[in-house]
Amino acid sequence: MERSNLYILTEKPSLANHYVAELRNIHVQGDSLRFRRNLERIGELLAYEISKTLPYKAVEITTPLATTETLLLADQPVLATILRAGLPMYQGMLNYFDKAYSTFVGAYRVEEENTELQINMEYLASTDLHDKILILADPMLATGRSLVKSYKGMLRHGKPVQVHIAAAIAAPEGLAYIQKEIPEANVWLGALDEKLNEKSYIVPGLGDAGDLAFGPKI
Repeated sequence: MERSNLYILTEKPSLANHYVAELRNIHVQGDSLRFRRNLERIGELLAYEISKTLPYKAVEITTPLATTETLLLADQPVLATILRAGLPMYQGMLNYFDKAYSTFVGAYRVEEENTELQINMEYLASTDLHDKILILADPMLATGRSLVKSYKGMLRHGKPVQVHIAAAIAAPEGLAYIQKEIPEANVWLGALDEKLNEKSYIVPGLGDAGDLAFGPKI
């Protein structure tokens, strides 16, 4: 993807560095409320940055003293996320795009020894996506396979006019896969990490975002 289609919050010093640092820090991660809130904050920051690129229209507003003109969103985006880890980041985006419709996907990786990584998608509840601006939030962009499978499943409900993919932390391999499979997407990241390890986990990463946010699954 061309650099103009990629934005990374932590490339420049800001409060985002603090939120990402706390997400990674093993001495802070044990506080699941704080972990969820930090993911939510990153969702809020990325929503704000994305909002700068969306189409606006002039609207006349009446105050108690006069009328004035301002620019408001021409159309509300559709917010989408992958359950369950994506919920806090999605909530942060919903805090800012508070009139947006939503789409939810249940997709997960199947990890078995000596087999290629597989992605199961068992749930999809989507609003109409035809000619909509789609913002798809997933906190950890590792291989990118669950995100791509989720996005392609959503296309049964219409083709968006714009696609934005937001992640708190990404691996270069996942970013490259998104570039290849969804070249039309703009990608918004909290941080871009070093690599994937042999188990397809992001390094340095932060661990399992879903488990840290909501408790270990069995």
